[in-house]
Amino acid sequence: MKAKNNVVKFIVSIVLPLAVGGISGYFTSSGVGGWYQTLVKPSFNPPNWVFAPAWTLLYIMMGIAFFLIWKKDVSADKKRWAIFCFAVQLTLNFLWSFVFFYLEQPGWALVEILVLWVMILATILAFKKLSTPAALLLVPYLLWVSFATLLTYSIWQLN
Repeated sequence: MKAKNNVVKFIVSIVLPLAVGGISGYFTSSGVGGWYQTLVKPSFNPPNWVFAPAWTLLYIMMGIAFFLIWKKDVSADKKRWAIFCFAVQLTLNFLWSFVFFYLEQPGWALVEILVLWVMILATILAFKKLSTPAALLLVPYLLWVSFATLLTYSIWQLN
């Protein structure tokens, strides 16, 4: 029964961040085709096609990290903070696309992504207490969001 339960947890863990990414992709696509094209972008801005595969991989890694925490054989009390941090950062991840692309507010998106960065770091630290592999799976995400923060700042400054 435990193996079956872990299969369900694994599927939910992967689908959840991918679903959040898919929904935020809707807001992204609404801005990329119009407003975003009119913005002045820094020279290090990647081509648009890079973002979908990068985010898909990061969402899968987030899901695996979450699964490692969720299935961990420790009390719910010990997992509560880690799961809370994960949920908050995933919500903030979604909100960045909404603020930047849908509301067309790079300045507010910069504020939002700074809070997201802090919550990703908090999630890594919380995960580390329960599973080093789970924490390490989130490091590329933190690095990508660090780059995205610089990109957001640069776009805000240039426009």
